[in-house]
Amino acid sequence: MYQYDRKGPKRGVALYSYSAELGLTKSLEECFEDLHDMGAHGIEILANTHIENYPNPTDEWVEKWFRLCDKYEIVPVEYGNWIDSHVLGYRDLTTEESYEMLARDIRLAHRLGFTVMRTKMPVINDALEPVKNWREIIKMALPLAEELGIKMCPEIHTPSNLKGKMVTDYVDFIKETGTKNFGLNIDFSVFRTEFSEGEYRDPNYTPNVPEDLIPLLPYIYCCHAKFINMSDEFEETTIPYKEIIKLLKKQNWDGYLLSEYEGADKYEPGYEVGQTLRKHHIMMKNYIGD
Repeated sequence: MYQYDRKGPKRGVALYSYSAELGLTKSLEECFEDLHDMGAHGIEILANTHIENYPNPTDEWVEKWFRLCDKYEIVPVEYGNWIDSHVLGYRDLTTEESYEMLARDIRLAHRLGFTVMRTKMPVINDALEPVKNWREIIKMALPLAEELGIKMCPEIHTPSNLKGKMVTDYVDFIKETGTKNFGLNIDFSVFRTEFSEGEYRDPNYTPNVPEDLIPLLPYIYCCHAKFINMSDEFEETTIPYKEIIKLLKKQNWDGYLLSEYEGADKYEPGYEVGQTLRKHHIMMKNYIGD
């Protein structure tokens, strides 16, 4: 399997960016071609969307997956999964049932060569706090995750505060258990400072600053390099990328920044998100130096 050994921040792409094209006007291999062309070396997939016949892909599909990774020099970085505790509708899954769902994805992520999972759990309020039994679910999964070399990472997304209760609870859990198999995925939307006129802004949201990352860096295994608007000068106008990447480099953080485009225009007929992603990667290459 292809390996990319550069240390420090590295460039990748979240296939969610292609949500309006993949499977409709663009094949999986064409997305890989785009990634290779823009110089990305990592990929994130959403398991239930991007894996054919999920959760039971055929051996042929798995072979195709590794062939594409090798051909286009792409590392399987992050596997997006969902612990859907509300899937039954008439009752929530028990802790044991939720664990079984998570364990199934841990095994499949390992089969596909991933080492990080963006483990999304149902939320109970507008602050995006997870279900009350999240600790029990994750504790049950830790032995399997350790055995297979998987790091489970909930995504910290706007309007969350990096100094808030939810993030503190996650860090306390890591310290209490001593685990290296549970961490954080930071979505750069938490640093967003600019909003368009008339665009919704969560009343609970206060922009975080890049320095808020410093105490969390030992627990951050991946980042969603969210972007909203790229200028013709190859700058993201709503998120302070220059300051974020400068800090990550100075702190010797080693991991992937996965481009995730959130602009509403990607759903317009004929729009090709690959061109926007290329702009984003020109900017990141300028700041990262690769």
